[in-house]
Amino acid sequence: MIVTLDDVKAQLNQTLDIDDDLIDRKIAAAQNHIENLIGFKIEEEYTPSKIPPALKECVSLLAAHWYENREASLVGVNAQPLPFGVSDIVNEFRLWSFGEPDAVA
Repeated sequence: MIVTLDDVKAQLNQTLDIDDDLIDRKIAAAQNHIENLIGFKIEEEYTPSKIPPALKECVSLLAAHWYENREASLVGVNAQPLPFGVSDIVNEFRLWSFGEPDAVA
């Protein structure tokens, strides 16, 4: 994983160990989701020392969000996406392609 349990616990301002397994699961799911959106495996594309901080922040943001909001919907809340959130970061790194690849003769 490109972020550690301690990274996400700091994001959450969480010091207790009771939810460590759950947070680890959220980190793995967040990184998997981000990699699906951008179209490549982060750790295959970058060496550990060269992983862009924005991608680390993206995984941390999403893992923390999923930890704090464990249900599929919120009741009684008028929510709006925050600017410069996960979608904005993903768009910076997404591999784009259009159309079918050329056929090999």
